[in-house]
Amino acid sequence: MADTPRRFDLIAFDWDGTLYDSTGIIVRCIQEAVRDVGGAVPTERAAAYVIGMSLHQALAHAAPDVPPEKYPQLGQRYRFHYARHQDDLSLFPGVLPLLGDLKARGYLLAVATGKSRRGLNEVLGSVELRGAFDGSRTADETAGKPHPLMLQELQAEFGVAPGRLLMVGDTTHDLQMAASAGSPSVGVSYGAHEPDAFHAYAPLAVVHSVAELHAWLRDNG
Repeated sequence: MADTPRRFDLIAFDWDGTLYDSTGIIVRCIQEAVRDVGGAVPTERAAAYVIGMSLHQALAHAAPDVPPEKYPQLGQRYRFHYARHQDDLSLFPGVLPLLGDLKARGYLLAVATGKSRRGLNEVLGSVELRGAFDGSRTADETAGKPHPLMLQELQAEFGVAPGRLLMVGDTTHDLQMAASAGSPSVGVSYGAHEPDAFHAYAPLAVVHSVAELHAWLRDNG
């Protein structure tokens, strides 16, 4: 493998549902936040669909009957419920070995997430993740997915051609963002969105576990 030219220089990962096992809790927090402000509680599928968007964009989409003047309250209630479950969340098994292997092989690694900068910094500040990533972009400092700005900024920051950046994500928002940025993608089926919808964005592969993602990157990255 050491003599095989790398296909990609920079691998950008979505966070929630791709590296972090948080989809179920995010869905419940969205539902509780909408209930708190008197909106019609979205189904699990509708709540899961908005994962990866910026917070206010996601909550507005999940609760179309909630008036815009209540969006700040809706966001506050979501953050309240999420904070209560913060200690229940963890990386998917196999993520740390995956990241360590990729770093050892010389890849640049980044996060492109719908989380806020504050929220991402909190999780990246853990001892096990310090130094794991070379860069990151969040929705509140760029644009929410599927807008391609996150990836375009990462391409520019690291001087990487669009085709040399690989996006890995669990939602159609991730894959659409990659396609709009001119970058290839890999979808993971164990997160927020049903993988049947991925094929519209022509991912290079759809994998079903972190172990399978690790193997694919080892053989095809």
